[in-house]
Amino acid sequence: MTAVSQNNSFQPINLFEYEQLAKQHLSPMALDYYSSGAWDEVTLRDNRAAFERVKLQPRMLVDVSDRNLSTSILGQPLQLPLLIAPMAFQCLAHPDGEIATARAAASAGVGMVLSTMATKSIEEVADGCQNFQNSLQWFQLYIHKDRGLTRTLVEKADAAGYKALCLTVDAPVLGQRERDRHNEFALPLDLHLANLATISGLDISHEKGESGLFTYFAQQLNAAVTWSDLEWLQSISPLPLVLKGILRGDDAVRAVEYGAKAIVVSNHGGRQLDGAIASLDALTQIVTAVDDRAEVLLDGGIRRGTDILKALALGAKAVLIGRPILWGLAVAGQVGVAHVISLLQDELSIAMALSGCAKLQDIDSSLVKVSKHIE
Repeated sequence: MTAVSQNNSFQPINLFEYEQLAKQHLSPMALDYYSSGAWDEVTLRDNRAAFERVKLQPRMLVDVSDRNLSTSILGQPLQLPLLIAPMAFQCLAHPDGEIATARAAASAGVGMVLSTMATKSIEEVADGCQNFQNSLQWFQLYIHKDRGLTRTLVEKADAAGYKALCLTVDAPVLGQRERDRHNEFALPLDLHLANLATISGLDISHEKGESGLFTYFAQQLNAAVTWSDLEWLQSISPLPLVLKGILRGDDAVRAVEYGAKAIVVSNHGGRQLDGAIASLDALTQIVTAVDDRAEVLLDGGIRRGTDILKALALGAKAVLIGRPILWGLAVAGQVGVAHVISLLQDELSIAMALSGCAKLQDIDSSLVKVSKHIE
């Protein structure tokens, strides 16, 4: 599948080229919202630098003529070890927004995590993928102060066929993203919080001198959530619980003790606590602490197939990818998202072949050498 710019003058061949091309398709406010990190954006940059600190030690003279990239997460099959991370406001990139992203994911056989803050509803996204077998969709949840609203969201996700709840735990308050603050970020008048506006009339308002999203989090989300609230969440839903935003081994142990079936090692794409450890640098500690009692995934900084290979070698079962999906969506809608996924799939396949790995199970820690100590 090939995605091209609107004037057919340029065909991206990697995710970095998609990012450059997307700048021509996004408003300055949307581009800043998607691309920015918190404060000085140190963690945002370090998520990429962490992959450069990991070097590969490939095996030779292995039959890699046939390669199998398939795996499963929480018992659900994936054609490659990839899910699309939860990202808000995708209609800022393309009118079809989350529906286009979900259809591209389903057609490629990868997972998608739908954000609470989506601009297409839980039901719209699920309905858009009805014709795809084994469509893997999770619902990302923020616990609001209004527990009734939170319960309704969970019940809607279960009824619509979502396979897991992915609770974001690293955002009791929103990180200060200064580009959004300068822009006084708010949704255009024709876009709404599709999962929230119809239930409680909630939306992202215009705030003088502040990001409307920052104000929303301060007013609506529950900063008092603790581990004990996981028991309540599991009591209202049969869906397996995934915790996203874990960066410490002791937190990973507690997550397992409180019933999490999977953990996403994540610093929220560098958008929350600036100066936090790069996701990849936290991975080994968490894999060791979990000790196969839950599945461990990683997000933050994935831009190449070799990045996926490195994450798997350090113990991740799969990875999540965020911003590059938005670049593909901005450039060419569903076709662009599908092409971004295809590029990563091809790169991972080549990287596996050159590393002496015919299947994902062949990828292990002997393939990597870390030039900086990872705890």
